Amino acid sequence: MENQMFEVVGACKINNEWKPYRKVVKAPNENQARERVLTEIGSKHRLKRRYITIETVNVVAGE
Repeated sequence: MENQMFEVVGACKINNEWKPYRKVVKAPNENQARERVLTEIGSKHRLKRRYITIETVNVVAGE
């Protein structure tokens, strides 16, 4: 299975304020794209998953 590019849009709670984010990740499917974004943001900002929301996941056309 070939990896696709996904655009993930959502918000995360940093310093008691919900801040929007938009990430483009390479993953084999939508569920893996969600997991990669949760892992990346959680690791970078030291956040638990309950402080990270995902609103939409879209396939990006072209590379």
